[in-house]
Amino acid sequence: MNIIGKKNWYFAISLLVIVPGIISLILFGLKPSIDFSGGSRLTFSNVSDTSAVKNVFTANKIEIVSLQNTTTSLTVRTKPLDAKQNATLLLGIQKTESGVKEDEFATIGPTIGKETTTNALLGVAIASLLIVLYIAWSFRSVRKPANSFQFGVTAIVALLHDALVLLGIFSILGHFFGVEIDSLFVTAILTVIGFSVHDTIVVFDRVRENLGKMPFAPFDEVVNASIMQTLGRSLNTSLTVILVLFALLLFGGESTKWFIVALLVGIISGTYSSVFNAAPLLVLWNEWINRKK
Repeated sequence: MNIIGKKNWYFAISLLVIVPGIISLILFGLKPSIDFSGGSRLTFSNVSDTSAVKNVFTANKIEIVSLQNTTTSLTVRTKPLDAKQNATLLLGIQKTESGVKEDEFATIGPTIGKETTTNALLGVAIASLLIVLYIAWSFRSVRKPANSFQFGVTAIVALLHDALVLLGIFSILGHFFGVEIDSLFVTAILTVIGFSVHDTIVVFDRVRENLGKMPFAPFDEVVNASIMQTLGRSLNTSLTVILVLFALLLFGGESTKWFIVALLVGIISGTYSSVFNAAPLLVLWNEWINRKK
């Protein structure tokens, strides 16, 4: 199987997935939860008349930022409310519909939301920097024609691929289905980054070994052989994780549903980018250097 020979097709597939997500990010952005934007989230069950609940909020002069209705619950987002306002709302709703129960009331101030956003971005940036430094150090003795800098940069490009796929899909889900991103989403991104780098390094390490074992072979043949030698391991590892995540998605709770979806998207993307993007990018870079010479 000549993966390197068809590398442009694999790059095109990545673009077909990434470009719609980038367009959605530019046009719509992401839909932040109260973890980032601040505000209150109230979740009710046994609601039969959504409009009656909305009327209670209107009567108390509380603006609804968003409202999401599912078969089992009604989630309302507003500006920050205190416990007294929440109690008044609940009393008014229960007068309208006696069977309604409040399952959740959470409030986060705008300052805390801003700190959460800053910390999330900082965490992703630091993780990416440490990955580059680690790869540059680990592959410092790699044989020509590759070098540690190329390994580090292509690994980060693969990470950006996975991050853009995940962000783009959740931008689309947020715009069309009201899916919000919260602190668990940041956890998912960091987990995906770690998993993707792990898979990429497995392939890169085999490339480094084969450069020593196949000193006179063309670089593209060395990389292709390395991919084929690690392909089964990568697919088997990812498949076991995906099966576990599917089980959690089917039988887990509503609170972790989108966290699991984010992990599923990220791990599938990470496996693809490690095999079909990261290593072929090394070959593409090497071909570009040779053309310059």
